[in-house]
Amino acid sequence: MLETLKISTNDLRVGMFVSALDRSWLETPFIIQGFRIESRTQIDKLREYCNYVFVDTVQSRQPAESFKVNAGGKQKRMPLEHIFYDRNLEQYGDKSNFVDEKPRAEAALEALVGDVCDIFEQVGNGGKIDVIQLKKSVEPLIGSISRNPDACLWISRLKQHDEYSYQHALSSAIWAVSLGRELGFSRQDLRSLAMGGMLMDVGKLQIDSGLLKAERQLTNSESAQMQDHVNHGLTILQDSGIINHDVTSMVAYHHERYDGSGYPFGMKGDEIPPVARIAAIVDTYGAITSNRGYAAAISPSNAIRVLYEARNTDFQAELVEAFIRAIGVYPAGTLVELSSGEVAVVIAEYRTRRLRPKVLVLLDKNKQQLPKATLLDLQDVCLAGKQEAINIARSLEPGAYGIDLACLELENARISA
Repeated sequence: MLETLKISTNDLRVGMFVSALDRSWLETPFIIQGFRIESRTQIDKLREYCNYVFVDTVQSRQPAESFKVNAGGKQKRMPLEHIFYDRNLEQYGDKSNFVDEKPRAEAALEALVGDVCDIFEQVGNGGKIDVIQLKKSVEPLIGSISRNPDACLWISRLKQHDEYSYQHALSSAIWAVSLGRELGFSRQDLRSLAMGGMLMDVGKLQIDSGLLKAERQLTNSESAQMQDHVNHGLTILQDSGIINHDVTSMVAYHHERYDGSGYPFGMKGDEIPPVARIAAIVDTYGAITSNRGYAAAISPSNAIRVLYEARNTDFQAELVEAFIRAIGVYPAGTLVELSSGEVAVVIAEYRTRRLRPKVLVLLDKNKQQLPKATLLDLQDVCLAGKQEAINIARSLEPGAYGIDLACLELENARISA
């Protein structure tokens, strides 16, 4: 059984497996989130940035007595197996690379966009959700993300739908399945997450469009009307014969918050079904990274910071950390400025190499557009004439330097497998 101990950095030993820090990984130079200590240098670096860390005793190569000095500081973190005690979790590995998976992901999302539009149009006209169509629609998406999430996450950032409700439904499904994959959900459970993600806000089809598009703060009465989309959504599911518990839980409780500050019931902690805690994270992430009438989109990496800062208040910490592992610190579609001065967009391997992914360079160091976007693997490159590696200096907000990712043609970039 997984057991995690809170250990002072003064008591660290080579062989211990560090699974979490006393601060965000983003505030440290550690590239891998979770690693086994192999040298004294790593211990010194941990002491430089942290007062204490969390050590996984199962993955550590240390005898049990090494941890006795910390018995008083023992602090259990919730193992995923406990959060999802009623599911058989499995481990996924990438079965294809970004280049090979891209055309399959593109086809899956293209078909899904059309089906989402059809489903929302049916419901908007007073009809029911075609459950069979919905299940068939999400299968190619689940297959692509199961093989390798990189391509699907990348394409979803590029192919932004004009209608926010459609885009949010698609994005929520993609984020939910990606997180479910990281957690080890079965294929059947991933299907439920996809359906729940797509239908979380279906009740907004019964809300006055003027409220949905309002570019001002809503009155208390209007906010109550807006919050009623949860009840509308549950009614639509019931009328359509959808009784899948995971799907109904995601629709019913995706606005509940871990500290009890959400709505409509003010549930907190374990009172909220685990899949609804997932729904809250992906719903928030999808919303704040999209342009809405009352708020501009923020960058994916800044959205990650927002989620991380809200761990154990709005969201369960273990699930936030799993979400970050699933999509990376600099998720696909993040515009970044490199230490070379060039501007690029993150495209692949942002999950396993969180600070040194592959990027597509769009602007030169003078911020002038390049004739052709060029692939750069930050794992392998250094500044010209120096031993210093090229790093991501900072993330940029969407639309920086006039870059429109929707107009970016990946096929014209110099990309090879």
